[in-house]
Amino acid sequence: MVTYGAHSGWEALGDPNRLAIVQRLAERPCAVGELADELPISRPAVSQHLKVLKSAGLVIDQAMGTRRVYRLSPVGLSALRDQLDTFWRRALNGYQDVVEEAEESS
Repeated sequence: MVTYGAHSGWEALGDPNRLAIVQRLAERPCAVGELADELPISRPAVSQHLKVLKSAGLVIDQAMGTRRVYRLSPVGLSALRDQLDTFWRRALNGYQDVVEEAEESS
């Protein structure tokens, strides 16, 4: 089972090439060669970026014949979304506190 670090997914997405790979995989699963054809980086570079994304739990792969097809990991993306939801709730609660304080002091 893959353990997700608090920030590993965010750090992985911080690289523009990895973000581009995730955006492509959001459209459809792809093999390394397909991704390399669509991006301005080499096939070995795509493989390295996929390794980082896989390590962060954002992509999974499956053997299909002689190639590996990569797709986004629902579990990994869900973990990122949960973190975003937490940030959003905290921000909204903070805004609500400020509004309530302003109303009380009026």
